[in-house]
Amino acid sequence: MFTGLIEATGTVIGLQPTKGTPRIIVAGPAELVQRLHTGDSVAVSGVCLTALDIDSEANHFGADLAAETIARTSLSHLKAGSRVNLELPTPAGTPLGGHIVQGHVDGMGELQSLQPVVMGADSAATDWWLYLSIPENCVRYVVEKGSITVEGISLTVAKLEGNMVTIAVIPHTYTATNLRTLTAGAPLNIEVDVLAKYAERLTAAKAPEFELSLEYLIRSGY
Repeated sequence: MFTGLIEATGTVIGLQPTKGTPRIIVAGPAELVQRLHTGDSVAVSGVCLTALDIDSEANHFGADLAAETIARTSLSHLKAGSRVNLELPTPAGTPLGGHIVQGHVDGMGELQSLQPVVMGADSAATDWWLYLSIPENCVRYVVEKGSITVEGISLTVAKLEGNMVTIAVIPHTYTATNLRTLTAGAPLNIEVDVLAKYAERLTAAKAPEFELSLEYLIRSGY
């Protein structure tokens, strides 16, 4: 499990074609890569992957991209030099910061624009308005002031109009994540709040209202 609090950003070295599953290679800071072991989970821009071929000297790791990952996320579209957000799983017993993030992307949204609240201010000193569209299948799980994961970042929805989402981004999030490197039209990995999914499932599974009928009375021995 992750929390959506990004630990660091990394850089895509490339995507290695293979006879089967393609593999993405990501370089990251030494303090993060050296904590990885083969088979560990790592969130790359919101996608939970399994770390492979870890090189602690060159500080990079690989991860295979399953067909489902390729279909649902932006990772196979990234090019060498693309910046990605990195987060390792939250250790048991530690404070839960953002919200429950699984790293199971629901679909790709699209960046519409990222605009400073104070025009002309230092980019690291002003809040930002993030405008994005999300897939139709995600809309019913998103509410104003609710949580949403964008590129692995735990964020709060400020406004929802149809499938258009507005999010307030603080200066720290802007400078510490890959948002600052993205341009309009960029695909965004979206994960909705899993608690909303469970709530929907429980509501759908709710037992039908009781109806007193002749058949019920007969079955009950009356």
